[in-house]
Amino acid sequence: VQLQASGGGLVQAGASLRLSCTASGGTFTNMPQAWFRQAPGKEREFVARQVWGGTITYYGDSVNGRFTVSRDNSKNTVALQMDSLKPEDTAIYYCAARRSPAYLGPNPTPDLFDYWGQGTQVTVSS
Repeated sequence: VQLQASGGGLVQAGASLRLSCTASGGTFTNMPQAWFRQAPGKEREFVARQVWGGTITYYGDSVNGRFTVSRDNSKNTVALQMDSLKPEDTAIYYCAARRSPAYLGPNPTPDLFDYWGQGTQVTVSS
């Protein structure tokens, strides 16, 4: 499975961006998926994920209430709507997927995921 993330860019604080992650060479349908981000000099951190079926979503503490994750299995895509962006949201954003459908919990770590997109840069100016 290859993942392709897109939608990043340079915006001012308070603006919105929508990231998309598209899978090819396979299907997202039964794969747990998540968004992570990594700022310069920092570890990769969990941002958001939606449990397959869309009934439950989890968010990192720093983005909860501002970001919304969604998935469209018919299009094999996952989206991350980012509102009220802050300079501290500046990072490379990655989409990831996992082969095993086993439960991941509310704050999964990067090592639990098998497939990664190339990342898309989000820069928020003050």
